[in-house]
Amino acid sequence: MLSARRSGPLSSSSLDEDRPVSSPPKARRGESAYHMRGTHKAGDMRILQTPVRLFATGGVESYVRNLSRELVRMGHDVGVICSDQPGENEVDGRIRTRTLRSWGHIANTSITPELPAAIWREDYDILHTHLPTPWSADWSGLISQLKRRPTVLTYHNDIVGEGWAGKIAGIYNRTALELLLRSAKRIIVTRERYVSPYLRDYGEKISFIPLGIDLAAFRPQEVDIKGDIFFLSVLDEFHRYKGLEVLFAALKILRHRLPAVRLIIGGRGSLLEYYRQMAQSLGIGDNVIFSGFIPSERLIEYYNGCRLFVLPSTDPEREGFGIVPLEAMACSRPVVVTEIMGMAGDIKDYGAGMVVRCNDAQGLASSLLAILEDEDLAERMGREGRRLAQERYSWRRAAEQIERVYRESL
Repeated sequence: MLSARRSGPLSSSSLDEDRPVSSPPKARRGESAYHMRGTHKAGDMRILQTPVRLFATGGVESYVRNLSRELVRMGHDVGVICSDQPGENEVDGRIRTRTLRSWGHIANTSITPELPAAIWREDYDILHTHLPTPWSADWSGLISQLKRRPTVLTYHNDIVGEGWAGKIAGIYNRTALELLLRSAKRIIVTRERYVSPYLRDYGEKISFIPLGIDLAAFRPQEVDIKGDIFFLSVLDEFHRYKGLEVLFAALKILRHRLPAVRLIIGGRGSLLEYYRQMAQSLGIGDNVIFSGFIPSERLIEYYNGCRLFVLPSTDPEREGFGIVPLEAMACSRPVVVTEIMGMAGDIKDYGAGMVVRCNDAQGLASSLLAILEDEDLAERMGREGRRLAQERYSWRRAAEQIERVYRESL
């Protein structure tokens, strides 16, 4: 039987304040990065975040990393407790991070038996947890109730599934989810006018706060990587709703007009080989490049190295805000997304890309072709995407709104 790694609570030590945030130290899985500011200013909050994981490609993981970094810049003491899932093993040295041994997975959730005790040992003013990953969120809400500390929940999207996973999700939504929503002091949603049947009775707790983007990091630049279309996601069963199969169907259509078109796919997961075989069977194997897991510091190169970014998500219940198109727009790249994306309306209003219907391979192919064949259109959309990111989606703006929610919860 696997045994959990033992370590004490998150602690603080001195950190060179002159070291730039963009140069984080490496942390091994299962170890803690305990570097933090040595003193606290009056009014600082001690904030504990409990995502299911931090070291992986994903919207929630990116949300937690970027929000935590910004809160630290604003003077707060931020800690993160999460599972030790392999992936991106670099964190900001100013964020106290502790990883716990995962004993397996249920759907997309890592099971970390040590989590309740780890949260109990922490001294914090407010706990910020996240759905759709029940284990970490539910234990966070329960332990915070016992400690009489407020919980803020970011409800990224509903918990759904297919087959046995769908049955488990249904049971959870009728039982434990209700307890968590009742116990949460405030609930944050990242999509305006987000409609979920499970949030219907909690309107007075809900705040809409869109995601942000690190505009200093994600910016236009010259790079060596070259590709026509870029797609980024975890390549597993849970993330099939990101629409890669629809994109493959569109690419097959597009290939008739642009035989040499190249699609770069970032990400890894249990369906990687399945997608490789699918590309071959559709006759587009030579047009598809699987780049595997891409560390965050290299993502900027991939965004800047493509002519456009695409995310043809298919399920409104599982698709949240969609941060990766925002990162692409910050790099002045046009985007093609489906109408369910949280920023689809803004993309239309600014002319920063094209919005298509879900599961419409022909419409997707036509939109991709229109941008790839018109350099002036692509350049104009790229400029507008950068302007959109600057005007509406800075992380400082998002963090200030979330900080206000924290203070109102105390």
